[in-house]
Amino acid sequence: MEDNLILLLFSDIMNKSLYTCILFLLIFLLPLISLSSAQADYSPLSSKAQELQKEWYSVDFPWEFIAVTDKGLLQKIGDITDYGKFIKDSAACIVVLCRDTKYYLEDGCAATENILLAAHSQGIGACWVAGDKKWYCSKIMEVLNVPSGYKLISMIALGYPEEEGPPHSKRSLKEVLHWEKF
Repeated sequence: MEDNLILLLFSDIMNKSLYTCILFLLIFLLPLISLSSAQADYSPLSSKAQELQKEWYSVDFPWEFIAVTDKGLLQKIGDITDYGKFIKDSAACIVVLCRDTKYYLEDGCAATENILLAAHSQGIGACWVAGDKKWYCSKIMEVLNVPSGYKLISMIALGYPEEEGPPHSKRSLKEVLHWEKF
């Protein structure tokens, strides 16, 4: 049963509300895809959900998340940003913060990307809005009552897409992948 816990959550989550999906992203999926180690040799992760949760909660990650669903707050956040005006129209926004540590930006960006991947896997539209070093950081943090000692990494607008847009143009893999040297 423990081995199937995550699969059960995945199969059940598609029928839930956006709020449930946000909780799923933050509580269950993010830990599973974010477990990492700075050491050079790796052993396979345990397949048991309980063991993964123990590992997750025993590590002192610098992340903090604020799930914003209040339309008034979404409006304020959207109004403050420069390229995130659409946040006001989103169903929710996950604000990613990190304690001011040596690798806060790397840790926070990894968490942000994992949330984006998890959202996409659930059919939830998501867009990353920059936070770190932007002129509006302190204003966003003030609106959300973030204590000192934290850095705003990103804001992730979430919602179910009304329609799928055209794919973005991309350079071919041959143009961006280099072997051995640039």
